[in-house]
Amino acid sequence: MKGTRNVSNQDKPRVLQIGRLLPWLEEQLAAHFDLVLLAQQPNPQAYVAEHGREFVAAVTSAAVGIDAAMIESLPALKVISSFGVGLDKVDVQAAARRGIPVGYTPDVLNDCVADTAFTLLLDVARRASEADRFVRRGAWLTDKFPLATRASGKRLGIVGLGRIGRTIAKRASGFDMEIRYHNRRPAEGVDFGYEASLTELARWSDFLVVAAAGGAESQGLISAEVLQALGPQGFLINIARGTVVDEPALIQALRDKAIAGAGLDVYVDEPRVPEALFALDNVVLLPHVASATHETRQAMAALVLDNLLAFFSEGRPKVAAPVA
Repeated sequence: MKGTRNVSNQDKPRVLQIGRLLPWLEEQLAAHFDLVLLAQQPNPQAYVAEHGREFVAAVTSAAVGIDAAMIESLPALKVISSFGVGLDKVDVQAAARRGIPVGYTPDVLNDCVADTAFTLLLDVARRASEADRFVRRGAWLTDKFPLATRASGKRLGIVGLGRIGRTIAKRASGFDMEIRYHNRRPAEGVDFGYEASLTELARWSDFLVVAAAGGAESQGLISAEVLQALGPQGFLINIARGTVVDEPALIQALRDKAIAGAGLDVYVDEPRVPEALFALDNVVLLPHVASATHETRQAMAALVLDNLLAFFSEGRPKVAAPVA
């Protein structure tokens, strides 16, 4: 995967890999394409300036992305394939202006992300992580652990009833929860109650789960006003993007017990989690691992490869990201 092309690779599409990926995926990409890993170049910026015109495809991830400047530095680029569903770091609009489709990996991670949402919901409601710390520090020998909150039969509000939101709703049915949701517009083919006002959904909810897409349109969607409406008996769960929540407002609400608690898998400036959260027992913190299982990551890797193979054989990725 060096910068110099060998004879055997000359007939293969030249692909630029931006950021590291799973070893299996890197091996498969190298087997099918003339692959260059940008991170291996001594001076990546200079390498792209000199060789950018050679690449017809780029592979990246939701965590790393690809911006407009990089897209423009690859004048022969025909397709992008991204590992993940997040598009806030992938400039889909810049790609669309040049007619470049962006492949991504939805659906294959729905179950694991929904499982994580309920892991966080149950953990913060039943105070499982807090109880674990209580036992480990020997406090059970001299003290009694406080009561927790029941999850079954409660009211679940879902912010963003897309693929993942609907899978979360399926999980909730097993807990006999009443479900309502908020989208920009009502979803088709669902029986759940629709709330046009996010604030009113928060006011109604015992648990508010954020499954909305990231990006400029959803930045700070969960505001101080929404958190106030959720109230001191309500819990916030975020498995979407950190930017969807007003992080300082959330920290203040947790400190003041203006909400009962939160379960977070995502943050505004990952991997830098606000230190103010570390001292709070009413929040459960995960390191952005909602899709991080062997099975799901393998399925995502396979779809990244399939998106590229489909483009070069059929003219379009197997699953292309929507263009707003």
